[in-house]
Amino acid sequence: MNYKWIFNAFIFLLLLLGPKAFSQTVGQVRVEWKEGSSPSGTVQLQHGVLRKIEGSARKGKMNANAFQVGSGSRPGILITIDSVRNEYGTGATVVSIKTAKNPFSFFLRDVTATSPIYLPDYGVVVLKATDGRSYRDVEATVRSRKTMTKLQRIETEREVSFSSVEKKVRNMTVPTWLGTSRDFRIFEIVENLPDASQGEASIISPKRSSTALRLVETKNEPVHYLYTYGRGVGVKENVSRRLEQGTLPILHSTLTDDDVVYKSTTFVSLEKSPLSALKGTDFLVADSYSGGHMFTKEQQELVKTRSEKALNPDEETVLFFRVEAVNSGSVPRYAWFKTPRPGTAWWQKFPYRFEAKTGFSAYSENQVFCISKLNGKPLPGEEMSILLQPGEKALFDFFIPHSPVSQERAAQLAMLTFEQRYAESRDFWLAKLGKAAQIHVPEKRIDEMIQAGLLHLDLITYGNEPNATLAPTIGVYSPIGTESAPIIQFYASMGWTDVARRSLAYFLDKQHEDGFIQNFNGYMVETGAALWSMGEYFRYTNDREWVGEIKAKLLKSCDYLIAWRNRNKKEELRGRGYGMIEGKVADPEDHFHQFMLNGYAYLGMSRCAEMLAGIDPSQSERLRKEADAWKEDIRQSFFTSVAMSPVVPLGDGTWCPTAPPWTEGAGLRGMYQKRETFWSHGTFTAPDGMLGPMHLIFCEVLDPHEPAAKALLNYHSELFYQENSAFSQPYYSRHNWMQAKLGMTKPFLSTYYNTFAAHADRETYTFWEHLFKVSPHKTHEEAWFLMETRWMLYLEEGTTLKLFNTVPRHWLEQGKNITLNNVRSYFGPITATVTSEAEKGYITATVSCPDPRRPKEVLIRIPHPAGKKPVKVTGGIYHEQSETVSIKDFSGQAKIRLDY
Repeated sequence: MNYKWIFNAFIFLLLLLGPKAFSQTVGQVRVEWKEGSSPSGTVQLQHGVLRKIEGSARKGKMNANAFQVGSGSRPGILITIDSVRNEYGTGATVVSIKTAKNPFSFFLRDVTATSPIYLPDYGVVVLKATDGRSYRDVEATVRSRKTMTKLQRIETEREVSFSSVEKKVRNMTVPTWLGTSRDFRIFEIVENLPDASQGEASIISPKRSSTALRLVETKNEPVHYLYTYGRGVGVKENVSRRLEQGTLPILHSTLTDDDVVYKSTTFVSLEKSPLSALKGTDFLVADSYSGGHMFTKEQQELVKTRSEKALNPDEETVLFFRVEAVNSGSVPRYAWFKTPRPGTAWWQKFPYRFEAKTGFSAYSENQVFCISKLNGKPLPGEEMSILLQPGEKALFDFFIPHSPVSQERAAQLAMLTFEQRYAESRDFWLAKLGKAAQIHVPEKRIDEMIQAGLLHLDLITYGNEPNATLAPTIGVYSPIGTESAPIIQFYASMGWTDVARRSLAYFLDKQHEDGFIQNFNGYMVETGAALWSMGEYFRYTNDREWVGEIKAKLLKSCDYLIAWRNRNKKEELRGRGYGMIEGKVADPEDHFHQFMLNGYAYLGMSRCAEMLAGIDPSQSERLRKEADAWKEDIRQSFFTSVAMSPVVPLGDGTWCPTAPPWTEGAGLRGMYQKRETFWSHGTFTAPDGMLGPMHLIFCEVLDPHEPAAKALLNYHSELFYQENSAFSQPYYSRHNWMQAKLGMTKPFLSTYYNTFAAHADRETYTFWEHLFKVSPHKTHEEAWFLMETRWMLYLEEGTTLKLFNTVPRHWLEQGKNITLNNVRSYFGPITATVTSEAEKGYITATVSCPDPRRPKEVLIRIPHPAGKKPVKVTGGIYHEQSETVSIKDFSGQAKIRLDY
């Protein structure tokens, strides 16, 4: 081939086309500010070369990359750029307008005639060079379209409720965990449900914490027991489940197999002793059987010395099961039962035998794994069918010790009655609830989820009774400073301060010699987060004696953080991570100066300064100064990052500033300015939407009311949320708290209902970790749901207590009431009620907070179910827009009445 001819032809073509051949590498944009502005600053480029800056109205001073524009009628500049890169993918040209006030950046490729960059909060637009419109023209055009952001649209719609979302979002079932609390011997129940991973039959899996029990008899494979009743898997979905009284960890299931109805009950108790004699499991041993745990060498040695006793207990925990089969038809019908055997499917075989004389299933004589009965007598066959006359019932029971027991112990276990242990278990869990604060709301599902949730947290908080350290595990995983935080704080909110304090001891007991706190999978965020939870506990209890006891450990952790921070006080990091610590905050290996990491570290140190104020003022003042300086360093780096991060469009036609998740980022990670792959956990949005700068608001580095916080909420809501709920692991996003703080009722309720309706089992109320069904009984997610409910019902803000700030309007329909009885807060115990007699023309409320720490002001929101405004208010000052009654100079008691 004649390559010379091709080259000459190419050169001729370029000469023929002239400058147009190179036009794709040159770009021009016009930046125009609002009338009356007089902007000055510089233009900086990534992946482009600045050719020149001109005053768009031939006014102002331009010098190299600097500009100064007078405040004329059209203040603006024209920017010409060479070597433009507007392709999709990495390396796209980014233009940064570095002004003293409101600096911003944008992708050059994003500038279009149809959707010009319009930043109303900054009073600036970015246009194509040929677009002659002024700022005011663009503003008029955008507003004339009358489009809305997702948050604005939510505000125009009816309040979200469970019934409005239940058919639109995922409906997921979750395996059920049953146990005794404190003891790490857990039974996982996977019933024969439509979406179960093991759908042939129901499966019982004994676990130690989240680690599967393994036996020599099962070839050291995880132990599972398969059982079933009814005729088998058919075309109908005919199983329903429910907790005892909707709240207790006692599982009820109903299988309707045509005329024969099977109703089962499953719970866990002790082999010999009453549940009141429960001893629990050493917290370190339990921790060693949880996923992702981390130990120092010294802690590992302690585990070894304590494991023998924990793994060879005096008695087993036992799963008790009963199914009652009733013939509801008018003719005789057969009922079928299969007692548990090892394995998860019909084809999986392990050696065992069933003994009809005793009803025992055993691997060997001294390895009995199940005791089975039919109508109180030994089950005569491993699989049975019996004929039931109309109205007749049969009782099929089996008892499974967590680990197999001897024939002698099995015989003793067989003598126990199901009824006795069932009543004891019910009383045991009710007694726990009886020691907690009482919350009652007029939505049955939520009412039950509050109580069930508290017990679900308690079920897997492990440790020796009555006073030892507890491990507040978070499902299958070891405790984490961040993820255990809502568990501990909900314990404190419900008055379980002893359980909260013992759970905090976990982080203090496992503190490293240098003050570092790290318990899970290399997470670097735990030190600050654990200190924050300790500070929250102190706000609830004002327990100065406890602070005195742990003072040395608090200071050790704070000094560790200060030393870590000092290592990052490098001039080259000024505004880009100066004085900020580096590391990863979750599973992704992103070891950067993360805003979430530093937010929690600041917050923890700030709380330590608060805790020590009353017992060591000098140390408190030292930590306060350090925390304040840290906060300022974070803010400087944050706002520098915002200036460099490209803006993004919102649904109403405006554009919004953004921020990367760490100071090293050039912008949103999801914009792929850097060539990398980071998709994980079922989403592209984790770094930006769940682990990013939104945490700075929650961690009190940014105020919820400041413009930067508003911007974070706006672009997160547009880019990273579906139905105002985050992807994959939505309870990692803290926009729920911001919405509660700002009284954004409709957006808050949208997040609240869409998230738990998709995330939790609708029958048993337990949560998955993710929306793609991994990690069951995830109490981190459940605890944030519970804390969201707490924020909805009561929330502190400075010296003000907000009550019922974001409750649904339908909760105050005729005859309904909301009750808080002895819940705990920063202001001490609170008792409050609101009772609706809306059809009679009035709603009343009472509040009691007698503690000397009581708030100066109480704000009670009382939304009328039909949106009516009161004609008379007694007991406070009514604010129409927020539908709240303000009680200033609160004396500790108040009564309110609104007449309509």
